[in-house]
Amino acid sequence: IGHPTAILFNGGVFKSSLLRERVHLSLNGWLEAAGAAPVRVLQGEDLDLGVAKGAAYYGYVRAGHGIRIRGGTAMAYYVGVESAMPAVPGLPPPLTAVCLAPFGLEEGSHADMPAAEFGLVVGEPVRFRFFGSSTRREDQAGTALDFWEPEELLPLQDIEVTLPAEQHAPGETVIVRLQAGVTEVGTLQLEAVARSSGERWKVEFDTRDNSL
Repeated sequence: IGHPTAILFNGGVFKSSLLRERVHLSLNGWLEAAGAAPVRVLQGEDLDLGVAKGAAYYGYVRAGHGIRIRGGTAMAYYVGVESAMPAVPGLPPPLTAVCLAPFGLEEGSHADMPAAEFGLVVGEPVRFRFFGSSTRREDQAGTALDFWEPEELLPLQDIEVTLPAEQHAPGETVIVRLQAGVTEVGTLQLEAVARSSGERWKVEFDTRDNSL
């Protein structure tokens, strides 16, 4: 242990006093051998109530009280949009990466997307391709990349989903605008809003473990 004083939380993960005492003795033995000061024991919270207390305090902060510890996304996030150009046999359609959430977007925030329009296929399986970048820190929501270096954008897990057609024929392409944001639990929410009817389709991506 490279610090002059080590700290051990009393309570913490170990509810058993025997386990806590054993860890305490072991740490002090290592510290004494290294010529360092003994462990300073702090009182820990009751973990059985930790989640409930955290949720209550979060609600308190949302009401405008207390102190909120702010964070942000560790990457900028993008969705792949295929070109509407005619398909060339044997070649994949050109792909544009559209920034949905800029680097550092705070949890619970939405990004202001420009009024660009896209075609969304409903009523049949479609695949959404997501990308992340920890280097492109200046891109804003709506930034469209037609070309990027392999190290700039990291392919993340794709998601395949059938969006409900409802008022449309299966396979119909609906003109939509995109809206995006990050929830308080770190989920990237992509919403497509139909230009003509205001219908909404939502796709969610977990930014914290890159899984869906």
